Amino acid sequence: MTADNRKWRRALVAGGASGIGAATAARLAASGADVLIADVDATNGRRLATEIGASFIALDLTDHAAVAAAFGHLGPFDILVNSAGADQHAFFTQTEPNDWARLIALNLGAVLNATHAVLPGMQQARYGRIVNVASEAGRLGSRGGSVYAAAKGAVIAFTRSLARENGRMGITANVVAPGPIDTPMLRRAVESGGEKLMAAMTAATLVGRLGTPQEVAAVIAFLASDDAGYVTGEVLGVSGGMGCGA
Repeated sequence: MTADNRKWRRALVAGGASGIGAATAARLAASGADVLIADVDATNGRRLATEIGASFIALDLTDHAAVAAAFGHLGPFDILVNSAGADQHAFFTQTEPNDWARLIALNLGAVLNATHAVLPGMQQARYGRIVNVASEAGRLGSRGGSVYAAAKGAVIAFTRSLARENGRMGITANVVAPGPIDTPMLRRAVESGGEKLMAAMTAATLVGRLGTPQEVAAVIAFLASDDAGYVTGEVLGVSGGMGCGA
């Protein structure tokens, strides 16, 4: 990897304080990227940034005006990874409109906000790598996670639309669709179902185990690189075969 290889210039990891986002920020930083982590979790975000030699900004990614102001000032970026998200394990009739609004804002709105702020700079440079973290739930549905699945499905459709709009400008847009990954978000989401629910998730994979954030980060890093310059509009499952055939 040469020092002037564009693929590791500047990377923004939105939602990078923990889980898949944190593993991705660490992976990109270790590869030589100038990484900015943006997250509402200032404690973990600052700690991680110090550990991996990145920068950090405390930011509510669901606030469009704040995101536009921050990234407009700190950009441009060559790489955007949208990894913010949250889930809630409950059947749809057990949820309320405020739950829907929160899940849609975190899982879809944050992606729209960050992309809207960063994409113009990529268009001007005629280069960019956008990788959005969705979920196999967005392709397969989710028993006990209907609104989460709806939002992640929308992220997939949005990303494919971005790919169509921006491909001729040297900008790729792809989706990583994780299955059950051993993250704090997964642990929180399945607290009500306990070990029985975790066992069911594991059994739904073909490899019979949970994935790791580092395994997802490796795929994101590939899609963010110049090696993936001919890959766009794709949804790549990192789910132990859970989405086989989807």
